[in-house]
Amino acid sequence: MTNGMHEVAVMSSILEAVREELRKHHVLKVEEVLLVVGEMTFLGADQLNFAFEVLTKGTDLEGSSLFIEKEEVEVSCPSCQYRGQAAYHEDEMYHSHIPTLNCPVCGKRVEIIKGKSCMVRSIKVVEDDVQA
Repeated sequence: MTNGMHEVAVMSSILEAVREELRKHHVLKVEEVLLVVGEMTFLGADQLNFAFEVLTKGTDLEGSSLFIEKEEVEVSCPSCQYRGQAAYHEDEMYHSHIPTLNCPVCGKRVEIIKGKSCMVRSIKVVEDDVQA
């Protein structure tokens, strides 16, 4: 579990990238931002939502909604050619469900091919009818 500081820094960078993209268009209002967040980023959805709310207050993004799409971990095993979902370690003491880096078929080391993303998938906006 994180204390949220990492999420604030990440969200700050995301919002700057969103604003940079918005500068290229005639946008009246941002309605929603859709993020894809990989499981291996260990970014907390609640912390990201809170950071979004705090960092957009008093800005051009205030009042917009944040939606988070979870990207599950997918692995590839160079030893047995397995490609699919990762194996998980469950720790009841800490209530955690953590992907391992071992192949669920042969137990050898795997490569992570999906689940490390943190990207803006889409931005829903209301555009100004004025053409540049």
